[in-house]
Amino acid sequence: MNATHRPVISATGLYTPPDSISNAELVDSFNAFVAQHNAAHAEAIAAGEVAALEPSSVDFIEKASGIKSRHVIDKDGVLDPARMCPRIPERANDELSIMAEIGVAAARQALERAGRDASDVDAVLCAASNMQRAYPAMAIEIQQALGIDGFAFDMNVACSSATFGVQTAADYVRAGNARSVLVISPEVTSGHLNWRDRDSHFIFGDVATAVLVEDAAIAPPLHWDILGTKLKTVFSNNIRNNFGFLNRAAPEGMGQPDKLFVQEGRKVFKEVVPMVAAMILEETERLDIAPSGLRRLWLHQANAGMNRLIAQRVLGHEASEDESPTVLDTYANTSSAGSIIAFHKHSDDLAAGEAGVICSFGAGYSVGTVFVRKRA
Repeated sequence: MNATHRPVISATGLYTPPDSISNAELVDSFNAFVAQHNAAHAEAIAAGEVAALEPSSVDFIEKASGIKSRHVIDKDGVLDPARMCPRIPERANDELSIMAEIGVAAARQALERAGRDASDVDAVLCAASNMQRAYPAMAIEIQQALGIDGFAFDMNVACSSATFGVQTAADYVRAGNARSVLVISPEVTSGHLNWRDRDSHFIFGDVATAVLVEDAAIAPPLHWDILGTKLKTVFSNNIRNNFGFLNRAAPEGMGQPDKLFVQEGRKVFKEVVPMVAAMILEETERLDIAPSGLRRLWLHQANAGMNRLIAQRVLGHEASEDESPTVLDTYANTSSAGSIIAFHKHSDDLAAGEAGVICSFGAGYSVGTVFVRKRA
């Protein structure tokens, strides 16, 4: 079958960890840690030498974010006030790593939904906000586990990794360098979250998604035409994680809070919302799509308030749950996977010919958009 060099989304896949933590459970754990900390430092706190930690609350979390629960790889480790991070034992080098394991699960679902065999795939992109090791690439491990004969590599654009990966895959199809590409986003964000930080301990959850991007010539009858993609980056320190291989060269900084996720949330909100809304509107004009012609917005799932305002600026009115669906309440912020989860769970009901936009945004700053139209 001759290639068309026209990229489409053939299918998506989703792996959801079985463990879930409610806000109430998270608050109980956090407040137990706060009580222990304040008791242990009572004299220093009374002397004004150490600041007392403030407890968290369910109302605070839900008002600040819209999050009600999150899935995690390891619940017990996160909720243990003496530990407050997941316990994920190291595996032998000949065992499948945890990121590859959940990535493979999501990929297999996408392949099954497309009626595609792994041997038909030409390339694997592992696009995520963190990689559990430098090399060999997580993507190559996933490729090996799936039995794919081709090429694979990792890419990291933080919360926009998946949409950047989709454009990269689409470009391979357009150039004729591949006919079938898996973009896999295994996000174990519980590993980089500071569960002892009141302002952010509730933000993240774990998940894995997969997007199968293919040439239209081999796609199943039910697929999504990729109408256009657009990427944008602007440097900012307002979302940052300084963990890296050079930490050992500066041991005085090891274990400090900046080696985990840190952000200036209010600044991020103020600066990212107008950037994302403007980029979506610019692309609708370039693609000759009226904003009112966007049947659905599958937005990055970081903050309910941000999504509400972005959707309002794009559509010209406050979006309904049908127009801009939320998965943030039960998944929390899953970094690059969030907009793909929203698309995976809330796209089957669209009619043939209806269009929408998958949009992710976050650290960098980075913004990625993928405009799609349903074919059936």
